[in-house]
Amino acid sequence: MSAINDPNDVARAIVAAHAARFGETGDRPGSFSSEDAVYRGAKTACAALGFIEVDAECLSRAWQAQTLRTGAFDAQAWPEHPADFGMRPFPPSARADAFPPCPEKLGLYAVLPDGAWVGRMARAGVPTVQLRFKSGDADAVKREVHAAVEAVRGTGALLFINDHWQAAIEARAYGLHLGQEDLDALAPQELQAIRDSGLRLGVSTHGYAEMVRADAVSPSYLAMGAVYPTTLKQMATAPQGVARLAVYARLMRGYPQVGIGGVDARRLPEVLATGVGSVAVVRALVAEADPEAAAARLMKAMEA
Repeated sequence: MSAINDPNDVARAIVAAHAARFGETGDRPGSFSSEDAVYRGAKTACAALGFIEVDAECLSRAWQAQTLRTGAFDAQAWPEHPADFGMRPFPPSARADAFPPCPEKLGLYAVLPDGAWVGRMARAGVPTVQLRFKSGDADAVKREVHAAVEAVRGTGALLFINDHWQAAIEARAYGLHLGQEDLDALAPQELQAIRDSGLRLGVSTHGYAEMVRADAVSPSYLAMGAVYPTTLKQMATAPQGVARLAVYARLMRGYPQVGIGGVDARRLPEVLATGVGSVAVVRALVAEADPEAAAARLMKAMEA
């Protein structure tokens, strides 16, 4: 590999190559711990391009690994090889610890507040539904999860339960969806119990570091967002935008992928153009006067 001595040259080259894609060129140098010029330059560039510290660190290490693997630094070549991020070989579904597979394209994915809404959208033909029922009452959670499972029976809709993994196992739901905090809170034996139950597992991610963390458990699919600003929940990171979603989709191409966060009918085409196979919506259905008609329009747009 030819010597690269000036991290500032590396940083300038990366920013010049990718600033138009990510729309940020501010000079925000990171903190460095390595003497390697590619790592240091990439860290500065990723910070200037607007990536948070944990993702800038993940990306700069990947750029360093890519340069070592290929034998040359290429400012144009945004890292998108799983091995450069320390991930195991793809496809993840071939791993011994992989969760059961789900369809590569989950289609329109409706995130819904209760069992009644789940049944309503399942009967409207929405192919994938998620029950996101927020309650600290364990009995109420059980009732709602069982109601949702019954509500999709005979419709063909795939039902994922958000967070409540014990109830999901008991009710024999199709799958489970976990956020990063939920995943981190599981003891190894609890994660194994979920795997042994046969539930499909989806995991929320909000950038490179969280995608790498999710990949460690080989889930059935990844949700990526928030793509656009959303008022439905407090987000730890800024909206990712479609440019970042596109590079995430290329890196994690071994997984079924769901774009989520602020997506509506107007934004749907540009989200699908990133390469994700599915799009999750909340307000684009539950806030509509005629949710069934809204679902039909969104599904037609996805088919187009």
